[in-house]
Order: sequence, then structure tokens, then C-alpha cells
Amino acid sequence: MNFNIIDKSLCCVPNNDINHLPVAIIGAGPIGLAAAAHLADRGEPFILVESGEKVGSNIRQWDHVRLFSPWQYNIDKIARKLLENNNWIAPPAEELPNGKELVKLYLEPLSELPQIQPHILFNSIVTAVSKKGLDKMKTEERENASFVIYLEQDGTTSRIEAKAVIDASGTWSHPNPINTDNVWTLEEEVLQEYIYYGIPNIATNRDKYSDKRVAVIGGGHSAINTILELTESRSQELYWIMRKKKVEDAYGGEEKDALEARGELGSRIHHLVDNGTVKPITPFYIQQLKDTPTGIQIIGQLNGKPFELEVDEIIANTGSRPDFSFLREIRLSVDAGTESVEALSTLIDPNLHSCGTVRPHGEEILRQPEKNFYIVGMKSYGRAPTFLMATGYEQVRSVVAYLSGDFTASKAIELDLPETGVCSTNIKASQADSSCCGGC
Repeated sequence: MNFNIIDKSLCCVPNNDINHLPVAIIGAGPIGLAAAAHLADRGEPFILVESGEKVGSNIRQWDHVRLFSPWQYNIDKIARKLLENNNWIAPPAEELPNGKELVKLYLEPLSELPQIQPHILFNSIVTAVSKKGLDKMKTEERENASFVIYLEQDGTTSRIEAKAVIDASGTWSHPNPINTDNVWTLEEEVLQEYIYYGIPNIATNRDKYSDKRVAVIGGGHSAINTILELTESRSQELYWIMRKKKVEDAYGGEEKDALEARGELGSRIHHLVDNGTVKPITPFYIQQLKDTPTGIQIIGQLNGKPFELEVDEIIANTGSRPDFSFLREIRLSVDAGTESVEALSTLIDPNLHSCGTVRPHGEEILRQPEKNFYIVGMKSYGRAPTFLMATGYEQVRSVVAYLSGDFTASKAIELDLPETGVCSTNIKASQADSSCCGGC
């Protein structure tokens, strides 16, 4: 395929009609691939740019973790149609996949379809997105100008021209620090050898955590998953550090949760706390880390009083944040608090909402001041922790319909999810640190 790679000498030529150009998708995860499937189904040209060497590169970092939503909510409808037209057999709808199965049984077959595979660029890091021949300050003819995506490939810079951009790059590769003020410190960077961000595969790293004092930092489901895996090793002491007012706020709906597997996580961690296997420390506000001859000192405030805890290893499940650094030349509307798409913020702000309260939304909510530029998927939620894959599929269905000129379909609502608001049973809207799906 012609990827419309622009020669350096053509950077400032006048803009012509851009309708013949492809849509550029950033990120070959579930949402980016779903966008590709919808564009392919509508006969729209596209380019899918992926920084990794394979699809689902972020998911591969937690491929041992089992999702709490079954297959029926993890497969995009149009992607399913394209796959089944190529003799693909869907996994059982009611089964819960882990990350590895999600990639092997769904994302890889989808990426290998003849309608999608020729249009993927791997090992391509997006370093900037701009409007052709215009800087951010220029308004005249801006809506008629094409986008230019700058790529770093094998140590060189390439540029791709596109009529629209769908940013589905996610947030996984940009974790939050453990400092309560959410600020990276020199001490945390120096101690990276002893801090893991995410959910480690304990089965393949058992020696690293066995017979150690381990602190898991975070109050959401990632932290709970981490703790459950750690209890299968021989951790000397296991501490659970949160900022929640009380540990019960982290249990969620338990047996009342409509997603049974998610409710089970809360029930299991509840039992481990009750029997003393896990020692919760909350609300603990971390202010400083200190390297000592006998371990890492975690220094802060516990219930308003100075508190220190010494451990050997730290696992941070403190959430993640979006990366806007390569979008400096794009006009964006981003919420000041959540860093989500601004119009979406009132639906997902964990200060106001629990897991089950996000209403279906599409192109109109996701629309940016920069015409035909969209942020979708996890990144559209910014720092808010309540994103579900099926929500992202609905987003790209609506966006692609709009870009294809099917405005009626773009306004329709086709999202079908179970009621999950029961996990808000311990949540008060006034409590900023009580999100049922949140970080610490």
C-alpha cells in the first residue's frame, strides 16, 4: 500500500483536496484495531501505526492477568464479522480471557486479516502530529489542511499525511509515580530496580518476591490482582498501601457486582485482609522514599501522623496518565482535572461517579477543536480509571461512522453492558479517594 510518506522537500507545498488521504490510527491495541476494522468495513483507506513490533504490545506486558469481563464484551462487533467471514471461530462468550488469550485468539487474527494487515506500520514511534504547513497558531485554512504524522523508524524520521487521526495510544506506558502529590522524584527514579509498575508475573519472578517485605501501592483492581498473585508466593510480609479512608472502600460490590469475576476479586481480598495475610495501611500519604542499608523506607503520613515503613520491594499500581507530548501542535480540549477529553469528564470523573455510571458516548462527545482529530480508548479517559473495552468499541464505531459521512449512525447508541454500579456501594460522591476502580 502507498502510505503517503512525504518527502522532506514537500513539507511546505500548498494543501490540495485531502479526501483521498487515509485515516491515521495511532496504536494497535484492541481499540485501534477495532477502528481499523470499522474503516475497512466501510471501505475507507487507513494507516495503523504501532510503536511495538507486534499488535497488543501493552497487553503483552500483563498477559498473565485474567480480565473480569467475558469474551462477549471484549470483541468488537464489526471485527467479529470480518473475522467470521474468514472462518474464525470465536472463543466461548462466557469465558474470561487473560491478556495472552486476548492477543492470541483475537488481536493477532484480526491484525492478520487481508483488509487490515497490509495497512499496519510496526516499530514506528509517533513523535509529533501537526497540520500540514501550519503551526498551532495559524487558523486560516486550518480545517482544510491535512494532518502530518511524524514517525521515528530505525533512527530516521518519516512523515505520513492523513485526512483524520484517531489516537488510540492508551496510557499503559506512562504510569503514575507513588508519591502522593503525583510528582516524580529523584529518589523514586534512583530506586527503579526495586519498584515494579504494573502487575508482575509472579510465577516467573517468584525469587524476586519470595521471603521479602513487599509493599503493593494502589486501591484498585490492579493492586488486588497483584496481591492475590503474591499470596501464592512466600512473601515474608505483604503490605497494602492506599489513600482510601478505610480498607472496605476497596472491596467494591463483592457478590453484588454484575461482573462476577470482578466481585470475586473484592471478596478474595476481603478474606485475605480478615485473616491477616495482607496488612492494609490506609490512609497512607507517601511523601518520600529513602534508600537504607536494610531496605527502602517509605515515609509519609498515616492518619495525619508521621509514619515510616521499611520494605524490600515495591509494586506500584497507582494508575497511569495520558501522553500529550507529541500533540503539542494539535488544538486539544482536555479536562484540567482528569486529563480526559473535556466533554467526557463529567461522565467519568471518579470524584463524582462510580464504575457503572458512564453513559454511552460517541463522536460528538469525543470531538476536538481540531477537526477530524479524536482521542479514543483508555487515553480518552485521561487519568480516570473506569474505562471498559466495550466502551472504546462504541467510541470508534461512532467516530468512524462520522468520518465516513454516516451521521445518523454516528449519533446512534449501540453499547450493551451489564449494570456494574453496585461496586459503588461504599462510595460517596464527596470522597475523591473512593473510586471503586481507581488507583491508590
